Amino acid sequence: MEELHSETQKAEPEPSSPKIIGLTGGIGSGKTTVAKFIEDFGFPVYYSDERAKDIVNDNEDLRIKIKEILGEEAYDENGSYNRKFVAEKVFNNADLLEQLNKIIHPAVRIDFEDWVKKQTKYLVFKETALLFELKLNRECYKSVLVTAEDNIRIKRVMDRDNKTYREVQAIMEKQMPEKDKIKLADCIIYNNTNLEDLKEHTEKVIFDIE
Repeated sequence: MEELHSETQKAEPEPSSPKIIGLTGGIGSGKTTVAKFIEDFGFPVYYSDERAKDIVNDNEDLRIKIKEILGEEAYDENGSYNRKFVAEKVFNNADLLEQLNKIIHPAVRIDFEDWVKKQTKYLVFKETALLFELKLNRECYKSVLVTAEDNIRIKRVMDRDNKTYREVQAIMEKQMPEKDKIKLADCIIYNNTNLEDLKEHTEKVIFDIE
């Protein structure tokens, strides 16, 4: 029971600080669409994965450390982060992926903390694909999971990224199973129908957070 409690223990915000809501979802779930709806409702969203892309290019210390574990090819001839190379390098190497996360995550955390200090709304949202995998939900007041049936997610990614069924399935198999995420999430947004339903469900979930 002790371990279970530690998994679900929530970070209580300071009285004057906004409540941090973690927003996550697997590939093809519609997480980014939900994040845009949340912004439409007037709440700020910190896009962790997008910010990480900027930070690995702008932070010289990170650049050095990343090259140390992944090689010079981690950055292309123009000096930009080589996402395709890095993704292929770590895809089947859990140890390398863990090392990379340990380098990037602390820098993103600092950037996020600086961002939160500038916000004035009572809720702020931290969008991140690895909310549960990196146990970042422990640092959030609540967690919101966007999910959908596997076959729907696969079709979305095939249409969006021009990938084959097997390619999408391979990516999904590398991610935490949806059933495990559902157990950890405080709030769940199901995205199995259309955008109108998704926006309505998102609005209800977000404004029910106290």
